Amino acid sequence: MLCFLRGMAFVPFLLVTWSSAAFIISYVVAVLSGHVNPFLPYISDTGTTPPESGIFGFMINFSAFLGAATMYTRYKIVEKQNQTNYFSTPVFNLVSLVLGLVGCIGMGIVANFQELAVPVVHDGGALLAFVCGVVYTLLQSIISYKSCPQWNSLSTCHVRLAISAVSCAAVVPMIACASLISITKLEWNPKEKDYIYHVVSAICEWTVAFGFIFYFLTFIHDFQSVTLRISTEINDDV
Repeated sequence: MLCFLRGMAFVPFLLVTWSSAAFIISYVVAVLSGHVNPFLPYISDTGTTPPESGIFGFMINFSAFLGAATMYTRYKIVEKQNQTNYFSTPVFNLVSLVLGLVGCIGMGIVANFQELAVPVVHDGGALLAFVCGVVYTLLQSIISYKSCPQWNSLSTCHVRLAISAVSCAAVVPMIACASLISITKLEWNPKEKDYIYHVVSAICEWTVAFGFIFYFLTFIHDFQSVTLRISTEINDDV
């Protein structure tokens, strides 16, 4: 049986494949439509103009839902593991979940409020998504080390920490350079004064985005041994 069909592994697998497709499809459509420069547009640039804006909005909204489902399932997994063999305070796991869900809300804001239409709201959502997402991966990496070797291999912990470190290192210049750009636009000329800030922040943005994708890829193995059951009870007195 394919590994992503075992247990709940299909949830992070679907998140990874769907989110990757969202970025790639929006980028290809935007470039082929002539709406963005093929060289390092912002991710949001590829979802600003129709028809790619519709594709981007729909797919990122569903990615946010899948992200929330993955984070909640991960929360329940860690909670159960911690009950079986205590290794960390439950508050740590809860804070990680809350930050992750706030990041997913940020993704929804990015998907529904286009960059050029309402830039303040869009940028606020992006800030939530990236900052909360990076902190979430850092907290989950710490949890992974605390639960090692009982529930995680040391190599998995190292991979998660490396991805978190790269994402954390990229998100700082991404925010700093983006804040130095004086105007929001889709097409850039290398001779413009803010062009270098755009290039640096765009590189960092793509790095962080795919850092999240690769991070959730490491959850697939953990989710394979998990089964989620929904119990329904009917009260006869009603």
